[in-house]
Amino acid sequence: MQDTKYEALQNGILLPQTDSLFKLGTDSVLLADFADPPRGAAVCDLCAGSGAVGLLLLARDPSLTVTAVELQAPSCEAMGRAVTENGLEDRVRVLQGDLREIRSLLPAGSFRQAVCNPPYYPAGAGFRPENEAQAIARTELCCTLGEVCAAAGWLLKTGGSLWMVHLPGRLADLFCALREAGLEPKRLRPVCPRPGTAPSLVLVKAVRGGKPELKWDAPLVLSNPDGSPTEEYKRIYHIQGIEN
Repeated sequence: MQDTKYEALQNGILLPQTDSLFKLGTDSVLLADFADPPRGAAVCDLCAGSGAVGLLLLARDPSLTVTAVELQAPSCEAMGRAVTENGLEDRVRVLQGDLREIRSLLPAGSFRQAVCNPPYYPAGAGFRPENEAQAIARTELCCTLGEVCAAAGWLLKTGGSLWMVHLPGRLADLFCALREAGLEPKRLRPVCPRPGTAPSLVLVKAVRGGKPELKWDAPLVLSNPDGSPTEEYKRIYHIQGIEN
């Protein structure tokens, strides 16, 4: 695809940026920083898009392996080119498929770690994407929140962790869907644009078969009162070549 460009990450990894697909956003960067799989872990990236979250994880920890599940063929093609460009054929598996049919794609309990930046908006909620690819990436046209959580519940072993990012306004929906899938919310971190502002995102860790106990992290604040980036924002965005 002629509109594909690459951003340089840590450890020499290149991230594809394609104008016609859903581009890298702050939510993916924050999710990859929030997720904390152990060294050498096999991670499943659901709703992988062009592979941003998985590649960001690999840039931070080259010992990981990633299986990326994505519905849209153009996104899978972009991800496949990035895998080849980065020489990651032994660390990244790109799996084109519908997570609503996850039982035919991957075995039950085949991962201990999973990440997901899912569609945020219910179909018909008023979100207006620029094109069909962005509509599928950001609205529940092809999978609901419940179906995303059900897929993660199928894939994770007991005790396995799912790391997600979502909107604060859908937190009740998210927690209900997680519990319905046997995933217990264990950790939550709100993301606030500035001190004293309401959260714009939430980062959530859930554990399959975990006991009920939710711990709140201190808010992640992105900007100081004067609009300058906070120290934590700068730490997260030390990845060369990425701008908000």
